[in-house]
Amino acid sequence: MWFYIGLMPSLSSPRPDASPDTSRDVDPACAYEDTVASFVALWGEMASQWGINRTMAQIHARLFCADAPMNTDEIMEALDISRGNANMNLRSLTDWQLVFKKRLPDSRKDYYQADTNVWRITARIIEERQRRELQPIQSKLERFRNGLPEPASAAASSQTDMLNERLAALIELLDAFESVSDVLLPLVQQNDLDTLTRLVQMARLFADAPAGSPAPSHHDQQHSSSDAPS
Repeated sequence: MWFYIGLMPSLSSPRPDASPDTSRDVDPACAYEDTVASFVALWGEMASQWGINRTMAQIHARLFCADAPMNTDEIMEALDISRGNANMNLRSLTDWQLVFKKRLPDSRKDYYQADTNVWRITARIIEERQRRELQPIQSKLERFRNGLPEPASAAASSQTDMLNERLAALIELLDAFESVSDVLLPLVQQNDLDTLTRLVQMARLFADAPAGSPAPSHHDQQHSSSDAPS
């Protein structure tokens, strides 16, 4: 879910920390555009942390905010980007299944519409990042580890063992991240907010427990949930 920067030429580059001025009477249409543009600026700044380039995020954001499918020319005009840039990022968004191509009656142009279900959007981003980033890194680390030479001396053996242990630790950490993703992804796909909330509560119990204390039990987790403010 990335929202559009550039609803109006004067708002094409809003500050990430900009917020609409609600202290005075303003035209409702302008207030709406200010609010969306300010939110978009913040979300655009976050896009790189999700593995999304800024233009790709902006295009999806514009389509996410649109009340009807848009064609490439409309997207180009709205965001002031070239046709090549628009086409390249629309292909990426389509590959990620965040945007879908549509044909409208009486038009020969391709139109695009964003998936607006935030749960599916999040699930797709998790899946794609795992496939495109985490898994290739794991494979490369395994190759590096398997490619370590046989030590020719005691000193070389110590050096090889050291690097082998460090690579193994990295691989184990990435395996743990992948396991967490494998557990959470089905819950996101099923819109299972209740279970996600309980998992977060359990994780907080573990994080807050004093070092060396017994692991929190299921009863502790239920008690914590009942004490949580509604």
